[in-house]
Amino acid sequence: MGTLDNNTYFHAFKADISDIELPLRFTFPFCYEPHPLAIAAAEELQAYLEIQNEWKHNFGLGENNKGLAIGKMFGILVVRDQQHRLGYLAAVSGKLAGSNKHRYFVPPIFDMLEEDGFFLNEEVHLNALNRKIELLENSEELERTKHNLNVLKDQWNTQLDLLKTKLRNQKKERKETRTKLRPLLSDEDYEILMDDMRSQSLKDKQELQRYQYDMHRALESENLKLQGLLSDIAVLKEERKMRSGNLQKQLFEQYNFLDATGQHKNVVAIFQDFDQSTPPAGSGECAAPKLLQYAYSNNLTPIALAEFWWGCSPSSEIRRHKNYYPACRKKCEPILGYMLQGLEVDPNPMQQETTLHTELPQIYEDEDIIVFNKPAEFLSVPGIYVKDSVYNRVLQRYPNAGPIIIHRLDMSTSGLLVVAKNKEAHQFIQDQFIRHTIAKEYIALLDGIVEQESGLIDLPLRVDLDDRPRQMVCYSYGKPAQTKWERISIEGDKTRIRFYPLTGRTHQLRMHAVHPEGLATPIVGDDLYGKKADRLHLHATFIKLIHPSTKQEISFEIPPEF
Repeated sequence: MGTLDNNTYFHAFKADISDIELPLRFTFPFCYEPHPLAIAAAEELQAYLEIQNEWKHNFGLGENNKGLAIGKMFGILVVRDQQHRLGYLAAVSGKLAGSNKHRYFVPPIFDMLEEDGFFLNEEVHLNALNRKIELLENSEELERTKHNLNVLKDQWNTQLDLLKTKLRNQKKERKETRTKLRPLLSDEDYEILMDDMRSQSLKDKQELQRYQYDMHRALESENLKLQGLLSDIAVLKEERKMRSGNLQKQLFEQYNFLDATGQHKNVVAIFQDFDQSTPPAGSGECAAPKLLQYAYSNNLTPIALAEFWWGCSPSSEIRRHKNYYPACRKKCEPILGYMLQGLEVDPNPMQQETTLHTELPQIYEDEDIIVFNKPAEFLSVPGIYVKDSVYNRVLQRYPNAGPIIIHRLDMSTSGLLVVAKNKEAHQFIQDQFIRHTIAKEYIALLDGIVEQESGLIDLPLRVDLDDRPRQMVCYSYGKPAQTKWERISIEGDKTRIRFYPLTGRTHQLRMHAVHPEGLATPIVGDDLYGKKADRLHLHATFIKLIHPSTKQEISFEIPPEF
C-alpha cells in the first residue's frame, strides 16, 4: 500500500484523482453526500479489505464464515500533507480482530488493549469478580436456602390463613349471638355477655400474635442465612461497581481530543459543555474521531470524510454492506463538534430552509378539513430549525382559527395529509386513528426483487438511543408495529409494493421494508436505511375516514409521481 515519507498510515491514491476538484468545505459528518475523493478512497479501502490476509475477522460475508459474525464501520479521511500531496487515512470503529494495532489503520486515541496497561490489568480483577458473583448467584446453597425458605413460608402462611379464617368466623358468631340475645337479656346479663365476648376477642388477638411471633422465629434462621448469602453477593457487586467506575474515570482521563487550531480538551469536559452529560462508554472509539486526531497530530489537513459499513447487519438495527453512513449522534456529536472547530465545514442540510418556494398542492377543503398532497422532503410540522411546513402554510391562511395536525407523514414521504380546521373535527378524526378505523395505503418502490406476493410484517420498533432518529427492532422495549403488504409489480430490478400500515410508528414502513425479518429490501432513496436517491420512493396514496360533520365515509386517492 502506498505511503508518503515515514508516515505509515498516509496512503497515496492508486487511482488517478487529478480531475477531481477539491471540496470547498470539510464534510458535515452527520448528514452528507460522500465527495468523489472520499468515494475513491473508500473504494481503495474496500479493495484492501477484499484481499488482505494480515488479520482475520468474521464479517459474515461469504460461505466460509462460521460462528459469531460482526460487521464493522470503517472510515476514511482524505488529507493533504505539508508538501500539499493528497492521500487518505483509514480507521475502523472499535477494535478489529481483537486488536487495536493494524498496519493499514490509524491507531486509537488510547490503546486500552496495550499489554501490561492499566485497563487489561483491572479487567482481570473485574472478570474475577464477575466469576465470583456468578458462582454465588448460581450456587446450590443459595438455591437450597431460597427453596427451604419458600417452603417454610408456604407452610406457615397456609396455617396463618386457616387461623385468620377461624378467628373471623368466631368474631362473626359473637356478633350474631349479641344481636340474637340482646332483646332477651337484661342490661346486667347483657353486660356480662359483652365482657365475656371482649375477653374472647382479646384471646383471639393474642392467639394470632403468638402465631405470627412463632412464624417469625421459625423463618428467622433461614432468612438470616439467605440474607448472609445475598449480602456476600451485594458486597462483591459494590466492589465491582466501584472498580468499574474508577476504571471508567481513568479511561476518560486518557481521551483528550485536538481541534483544528491545536487546542485540546478532555472528553468529560467536551460532554459537559455540550449537554451536561457523562460520556457513554466507548466515546472516542469511532472511526471519525480517530481519523481527525491522527491528522491533527501529524500536521495533515482534513479535506473530506466518509464512513461505510462492511459486513452483515446487526439483528436490531439496519446496516447494509458498503453503504455510507453519517457519524453516530450520541457518542460522536459532542466530540466531532469540538474537533471540527477551526475547520470550515459544510452547513447542516437539516437546518436549511429549502422548501420556501415549493408548492403545497391542496386537493380538498371544507369547513372542517383540508387535504394536501404533501411533497417529499416537506415537513408536516415545524422543526427546531426549519419552520416551513404544512402547519405553518395553513396557519398563514387561517391565523385566527389555527390548524390542527391530526396525523403526520415523515419529511421524506409524500402523499395525502389531512389537517383539521377546528377542535371538534380534530377530536372526531383523531378518535378514528386511535381506534384504527381509518384505512390508509402507501405505495413504495423497493430497491430489489421481492419474491413473495403478500404478507404481514410484525416487528416492534423503538428509537435508536445512540443514533436518533434511526429506529431499531426491539422485542424487549419496542412498541408494536404491524404492516400488511402486497406486491404490485416487479419493474426491472425493483419491486412496487402496496403497504397497509395497521399501526403508525416512526419509520415503520421504511424499517419493515429493509429489515431481514421484513422484506429485506430498502425503499429506493432511503438515505437512513438504504441508499440516497433523488427522493424517498414512498407515497401515502389512499385514505378513507368518516367526515366529522356529515358522518359519511369519504376517501381520497393520489397516485405517486415515481
